[in-house]
Amino acid sequence: MSVRYPRPLRPGDRIGVTSPSSGVPEELRERLAVAVRDVEARGYEVVTGRCMDGGGHISAPAADRAAELTAMLTDPGIRAVVPPWGGETAIDLLPLLDWDRLRTAEPTWVVGYSDMSTVMTPLTLLTGAATVHGNNLMDTPYRVPQGLVSWLDIVTAPPGHRFTQLPPERHRATGYDDYAEHPEVRTFTLDTPGRWTRLDGDGDGDVDVEGRLIGGCTEMLSNLTGTPYLDTSAFARTHAPEGLLVYVEAGGHDALTICRNLHGMRLAGFFDTANAVLVGRTSAPDTSSLTQHQAVLDALGPLNVPIVADVECGHVPPYLPLVNGARGRVVHTSTRSELTQTLD
Repeated sequence: MSVRYPRPLRPGDRIGVTSPSSGVPEELRERLAVAVRDVEARGYEVVTGRCMDGGGHISAPAADRAAELTAMLTDPGIRAVVPPWGGETAIDLLPLLDWDRLRTAEPTWVVGYSDMSTVMTPLTLLTGAATVHGNNLMDTPYRVPQGLVSWLDIVTAPPGHRFTQLPPERHRATGYDDYAEHPEVRTFTLDTPGRWTRLDGDGDGDVDVEGRLIGGCTEMLSNLTGTPYLDTSAFARTHAPEGLLVYVEAGGHDALTICRNLHGMRLAGFFDTANAVLVGRTSAPDTSSLTQHQAVLDALGPLNVPIVADVECGHVPPYLPLVNGARGRVVHTSTRSELTQTLD
């Protein structure tokens, strides 16, 4: 069975904005407005839902968030759903989503990362619909660095489209942009050089591996291990007999916590069909006895597959979008790094 790719967006299409996890506080609403205007400038109509309150850690009660997300994903007039960002507890939506309707509805692009992994990764695994990890609405106004692409470009691509992304080899290591003070900020501060890093073996040796992409935020997905929402082996049997390219990234937990999380995910079978593992660059803290890289290698070294870290698929700007379900090829040598995705 092939992966289901949503129809490419065209000018005039509608894009839904809802917050399945955290909403937007009042002091950041102008940044939200800037992002919406940028999407509208591409010729789309933006439909903002009711679940947007930023006064607490969730935008609305779980039943309301689940109903609004399901409604947007099953509305044939809405071609993409893009939340402002992630949050903390989108896990409470999973038993409330109408999975039968989502399986039979025409697929809709869903874009996001962080806590949105809690929804997007199961959506791809359970319905076969491709989703886009690595951007969110509040980041959309940023100019995309050379070598990378925007989610706005991916969702317009036709079936079979192939695109290659090259890491810009610079990232942000300190600070953050204050959206309240500077809601129209559009330029990433990329203050530190850095390349992809091979963790397995002696760190040398070329990597050239293919497989279907699937993954997300470690802190979020680790809570789904052992549940019906994170069965990568079943997905591989149906959609990827050639194997998977699995990616993970740490949002903020320290190295010991990430180590435990990844061990648990491995023991639960999340990496069983992985041909390689991509690990997002992180600013999450090391501990006195364990770095983030060591945590990954401790947990995933027994897989005996290539492990490439410091990929731009996490919480550290800039952002390299990954399409869950797309066919991927990762190449990493001493002089070249690239990721090619094919929407087939």
